[in-house]
Amino acid sequence: MSHPVSPLAPKTYPAMPEIRGLRIATAAAGIKYRGRTDVMLMVLDEGTSVAGVFTKSRCPSAPVDFCRANLPGGKARAVVVNSGNANAFTGRKGRESTALTAEAAAAAVGCAPGEVFLASTGVIGEPLDASKFSGLLAGLVPAAKGGSWREAAEAIMTTDTYPKVATRRVRLGEAEVTINGIAKGAGMIAPDMATMLSFVATDAAIAPEALQAMLSAAVEPSFNSVTVDSDTSTSDTLLLFATGAAGHRRIETAEDEALGEFRAALSDLLLDLARQVARDGEGARKEIQVTVTGAVSDASARRIALSIANSPLVKTAVAGEDANWGRVVMAVGKSGEPADRDRLTIAFGDVRVAHEGERDPSYDEAAASAEMQRDEIRVTADLGLGNGRWTVYSCDLTKAYVEINGDYRS
Repeated sequence: MSHPVSPLAPKTYPAMPEIRGLRIATAAAGIKYRGRTDVMLMVLDEGTSVAGVFTKSRCPSAPVDFCRANLPGGKARAVVVNSGNANAFTGRKGRESTALTAEAAAAAVGCAPGEVFLASTGVIGEPLDASKFSGLLAGLVPAAKGGSWREAAEAIMTTDTYPKVATRRVRLGEAEVTINGIAKGAGMIAPDMATMLSFVATDAAIAPEALQAMLSAAVEPSFNSVTVDSDTSTSDTLLLFATGAAGHRRIETAEDEALGEFRAALSDLLLDLARQVARDGEGARKEIQVTVTGAVSDASARRIALSIANSPLVKTAVAGEDANWGRVVMAVGKSGEPADRDRLTIAFGDVRVAHEGERDPSYDEAAASAEMQRDEIRVTADLGLGNGRWTVYSCDLTKAYVEINGDYRS
């Protein structure tokens, strides 16, 4: 079942340049969807480094287990992704499916199965018939091209209403390098980690250990700070590849001063993709940005921000364009984090609505209502207790969310 494109979808998409040392192909295998692509293959040159971050769910998918087992090797030659079936909670059949896919990809690319990475997204609990697409891989390798990033983003979509892509170009030492990324996700989105599926690649030459350190740090204020519905997926996977084709001196440690601009660009790209996910939340019509300041620590601010962003009452108030700041007070209070009612200040956009334990003396209902009519709703809660600060990205909760999830398996 297709859904209308989100009103928050990008008006334009960036031109996605090629990443030297990487090629992409897609195919339609009919796993669940008809009339669209649902398999994506990335082929990576020999010597490509890999880093990854995965779901913290105690019920991970078979592909997540497979990737975790391969990640310590630090090398990648192929990535195979399918949409329409998550290959999660599929037991022995799930493990057999990942083995079949990895062996087929390894044979097609000419590498070891330990250099193959897999991801699946879609319905949980349904056995995945990997034979539907494993036989396609040998033909996809010669068809793979460098610039097919938009096609890759489309092939991995499930209830997404638009493909999510981003690119950055920066200096790294003596070379100019490119970073490209794609993501998919619209529901079952909550931190730990909330990437659903995301694949990022660069032609920079960076050792796996340095790559992993940067990724683990950059994911916290981006993908681990986005929530649509508070539900953490079984399949969340973020993989970062560095092909080394840019030709500069290889970076061995994350502390290398040459990484300054690269690190900032990577963080910016991940936040870009994470916000695109929030803006495509199932049925969403508004993005919500919750910033908590004045907390006793950043960690405390993050937990309070998530309490606000995940509250169905806050999210439905935003959907109804109701400046109901009392629901924000509720969400702060229920978080379990240090807070003082009489020091709390709340604002919607630039309009302060509550201050020092009561409605702001200069509260203007018309001004607050005008803020709630925007596409991006900024909620700020200042606790007045310390220097802790965090921002979480979310979306409103509409009737369409119930409709989409009420018949997801149909």
